[in-house]
Amino acid sequence: MLGRMLLLPVAMMLTLAPARADLRITRDHGGYVDQYKAKYERIRQRGERVIIDGICNSACTLVFGIVPANKICVTPRASLGFHQAYYDKAFTFGIKVTSAEGTSDLMAYYPQPVKDWIRRNGGLTVDMKKVRNGVDLWKIVDPCPEEFF
Repeated sequence: MLGRMLLLPVAMMLTLAPARADLRITRDHGGYVDQYKAKYERIRQRGERVIIDGICNSACTLVFGIVPANKICVTPRASLGFHQAYYDKAFTFGIKVTSAEGTSDLMAYYPQPVKDWIRRNGGLTVDMKKVRNGVDLWKIVDPCPEEFF
């Protein structure tokens, strides 16, 4: 009985403590910018880490402007893709129409290393520009420790 009474406070503390989880990105082709902003803001507020272990394209790359750089890393499988922002195709009859305002908003979020890579590679265009593992990627984000591979 006494043993159970001693375990109860420990069990209560464990259930009340915030859970920490890492976000592992393996195949994210992007989506609605506002949804990514909200998702990454929650991750930043909780102090969680982001491990990019595959494709992170389009709105996924907003992670670099919202989550602190020391909480993000990449594995050898990481790939980043950048392009101009588009209006929701539901409002443009299914046609990709770029948004200067949306593109400017994306660029405002990106830290300088991302902006520098984009500039060195001709700026944002309608075509996806990818950076894969190697020196270019490591100028943007640190490689993960081997424990994350």
